[in-house]
Amino acid sequence: MVLNLDCETGDVTVATFSVQINSELPYVAESMVPNRSLGFALRIVRFMKSNLAGWSSSFNQKSALLAMVALAAGLPSIERVEAASNVVVWDSGTRFAASADIESRAGWKAVPSELFVFEKDPLKAASDPGYYGREYSFKGDAIVENQSLVAVFWAAQGRVVLYSKGTTGLPNHASTAQAGFARKILEFIPSQTRAQNGKITRCEILRNAGDEVALEVFFSSKGAADMSAVISFGKNEIVEIKPAETIRGISLLSPIDYGVLPGFVGDDLIFAPTEYPSADTLSIPAESAFVGLLKGEGDQLVMTWPNGKQQLKLRLANDPQGRRTIEAIDFDNDGQSFYLAALSAPGIWHREDLKPAFLEKDVALTWQRPFAAKWKTQLIEAGIRTTFAFREAKGTVWRGVPGSYDYPVWFEGEKAFYHLSKKVPPKGESIIYFLEGQNTPLSVSTPVDIMKATLGRQACDPLLDIAGRKLRTHHRDGGDGVHRACTCGFTEAIQAVFEAGQEVVKKDFVKEALGGMNYFVECHVERIEEYRRFATDMNKFLKAKATVSPELKPFLDSLDETVQQIPQEYNVQKENIKSLEHAAELTRQTMALTGGKNTNNLTAYMELLKAWRGMGGAQDYVVAQCHMITRKLFQQTGYGCVNDSKAVAVAKEIQARCRRVLRNADGYEIWAEY
Repeated sequence: MVLNLDCETGDVTVATFSVQINSELPYVAESMVPNRSLGFALRIVRFMKSNLAGWSSSFNQKSALLAMVALAAGLPSIERVEAASNVVVWDSGTRFAASADIESRAGWKAVPSELFVFEKDPLKAASDPGYYGREYSFKGDAIVENQSLVAVFWAAQGRVVLYSKGTTGLPNHASTAQAGFARKILEFIPSQTRAQNGKITRCEILRNAGDEVALEVFFSSKGAADMSAVISFGKNEIVEIKPAETIRGISLLSPIDYGVLPGFVGDDLIFAPTEYPSADTLSIPAESAFVGLLKGEGDQLVMTWPNGKQQLKLRLANDPQGRRTIEAIDFDNDGQSFYLAALSAPGIWHREDLKPAFLEKDVALTWQRPFAAKWKTQLIEAGIRTTFAFREAKGTVWRGVPGSYDYPVWFEGEKAFYHLSKKVPPKGESIIYFLEGQNTPLSVSTPVDIMKATLGRQACDPLLDIAGRKLRTHHRDGGDGVHRACTCGFTEAIQAVFEAGQEVVKKDFVKEALGGMNYFVECHVERIEEYRRFATDMNKFLKAKATVSPELKPFLDSLDETVQQIPQEYNVQKENIKSLEHAAELTRQTMALTGGKNTNNLTAYMELLKAWRGMGGAQDYVVAQCHMITRKLFQQTGYGCVNDSKAVAVAKEIQARCRRVLRNADGYEIWAEY
């Protein structure tokens, strides 16, 4: 083993090598294990390695190399440390005081996995059970580092500080770790010590295995017994925190501009602190995952936790510039572990003001996506916040309520474009972000990747609900028959037969098309009935909850007003929707026209076409309205409960009911992939 200190930069590595008798040069494999006292010798060896080719003989090469090894081995100040390229535990040597300077590493020493190396005879100590069980005593503050992050256990301030090392795995972006550490992501403290100037009294290493590190950190506050948490690190950006039972809650101090509650069926909830100018805290109906969009648009904080009775609140404040921000997450962990991960890249999220000048024109943004993913934003459609995934090209879309319009967001290469209209107006702001991958580089983690890695795929299934995001079919014949399975599509296909004068010879085709159209109508009618049953049940649920919890009655009554819009829309369109019996009669009349050739057949069919489309159009509209009203209820519930923690549990139940009816939407409600 050879140790190297760069006198200019202070970087130190441990290099292991083996000399092969028949080789021209020695093989050197290096790994990141810093120790500033281990030193100067390997810098010389590395220099020699790069210049050995010009030496006169392999004997001189090997002799010089072995001489340097001997020099390195004989330096009295060298402490042997085991190479640990994935996760390293550091001892800063002295306690950090008013600030934690992680760029200047003077005095830092790597803590080896086995403490036998500190003994005079390590091999002998390793064979003697009397040496086992020795614990490492930190002289300064404990620090844990891997390729993604640095965590500082700041004793004087009683907190653990997490830094992101930047975009190490992102294509076309250099790692910020090369030029110093990127940004402070958060500070972790027990809630009990937040206002009492707590301290970290000690850190104990539970595991230091190169690929995994776990430390138990003990916090203290005036007049209270010590409390502890086990904080674990691996080779990636994920940190696990398991507070002891004595910790009643934790606070994560982080400069968050927006909070996102992922909703994979329906719309995400995006909490903008500027919309709550007088609130100090927001009680959030979170379900096992939260994503914070950090100040500067270069970082996302992903937080996950297993199913339980956890409660999450966002603490709001004004920053030095007077802008409202989320200054902390207060989390009751219900006695369970939770997980944190920082995802970093320039432009990993973006905020865009939607100016009036955006109306009815293509607008190119200065922001570009840093990598491929399922990028999305929320805009106002028909008065409701609606999620739009960025498409790969400009185009149009037809929606059941607003009709046809230019799709509002897309990419051309990496550049983002908007086209806003009266149907999707430029109103407020647009937050661009991602949760899921879509042709995303393997080196880039997504919030969904973090969820799966921390909670497990089985626990994630109800949250991601991949099965529930699949559109229900209204194609009776699957991929066969008429592909545009709707009243317009079927009547258009039958119209072509009549226009060609082939209604008699293609009678069977007309019959099959009518069968497919009737199936489509049946699907629409059944879907409307689902929403009507949902509204009836929800009305009963809200009234029952208002009786049990009268203090929540104003909140619940406002939700019931929204629920009642579903039967109201149905009643307005009831005459136009018609019935299955009406569809059967239209079918009989259409088939009668195929019984014989007649010059009046086309004219008669075109009248039937109007009847078919009038009925189908009304059904399209009601299905879409029911869907939008249910999504509105979901959003209204999530945003409306934030000022009353007692309302959160009821809000979660209402949202769960909304998700159940929104599952497997019809194509006329919303396009595939919510």
